[in-house]
Amino acid sequence: MAKRLKSDMFLSDNDVKKGIKDGSIVIRPFNPKHLQPVSYDVTLGNEFEVNNRHATTAIDPVNKIYPDTRTVKVKDGEAFILHPGESVLGKQREFIGVDRNHLIILSGKSSLARIGLVVHNTAMLFNPCHYFYPTFELVNTNNVPIVLRPGMTIAQLLFARLTSPAGRTYKETGRYGAKNSNHFAEERRPAPKKKRVVRKKK
Repeated sequence: MAKRLKSDMFLSDNDVKKGIKDGSIVIRPFNPKHLQPVSYDVTLGNEFEVNNRHATTAIDPVNKIYPDTRTVKVKDGEAFILHPGESVLGKQREFIGVDRNHLIILSGKSSLARIGLVVHNTAMLFNPCHYFYPTFELVNTNNVPIVLRPGMTIAQLLFARLTSPAGRTYKETGRYGAKNSNHFAEERRPAPKKKRVVRKKK
């Protein structure tokens, strides 16, 4: 008979440190200064995925039609300007994951929420045995640009213990690889591009 795990819900800083030590929680690199009482602060990476809105007519997820995008890489010490109403994808710098007895929840920082920065729209749950560099869904809801810099604290992770080990893990159900290089579904069709109208000279 499988041993039933004690359900403590969200893990404290002491529990997270124990998880790091026994391997049930992975955070690389791990910085003790980023460990909060019940969460861990994560930082923004150097890669952003930006929509080519002038080349995209529409997004149709049911038919796997996604926007035409381009990757923008920003060096440490430089800045990425997120304009009002703009939505981009950004990479997390830390590599993370948990075993089949835990899950991870992504949460924003109140200091950034107050300036209008959203770090996730709906994708806030990370499944057991999903080891990867998470993608942020960054949106500027303010009416002025927001300066984003690689290495800045961008969000926080909460860790929870399941009441029993997951029967199926992300390895069986997931669609993104460890490198998470593809932000969208693996099988996708590009969105139809706008036709350029060429006017004949009179």
